[in-house]
Amino acid sequence: MNEDERWAQLIALDDELLKGGVILSEWCSFIVREADMAFASGAHLASILTAVSGIETYLRSEHSETGKERLVELINRASIESGLKDDLHVLRKYRNKWVHVEDPWDDTKLLEHPEETEQELERMAFFAARALRRTIYENQWV
Repeated sequence: MNEDERWAQLIALDDELLKGGVILSEWCSFIVREADMAFASGAHLASILTAVSGIETYLRSEHSETGKERLVELINRASIESGLKDDLHVLRKYRNKWVHVEDPWDDTKLLEHPEETEQELERMAFFAARALRRTIYENQWV
């Protein structure tokens, strides 16, 4: 898939999920733009990590009580539908696998079958882009 096709995927997500309007903090808007640029460029891991950052920023702006909650707590506390919460936990755990690599020398699979890792990252990057939009569009006004 090329860059134009990836931008088209993001536009299709917006067309599907955004039915009204939303107000986001400038921090959140900036991070969402960065996540979109990473996704469109094919930087799948960067896209996932940045999308999770955008999700956390949004949840902190809308659902935080202290401003110091961990992402897991923000997800659990947020008044969002349970299916979205489940998907955010899947995404959070996947992100953690990359951010907190348990054994950096256990890299045989990555070395011998890099295409499998790339395909997985591409699928998860789209999952992250969708989850980000489902999150930031959760409180729309029409």
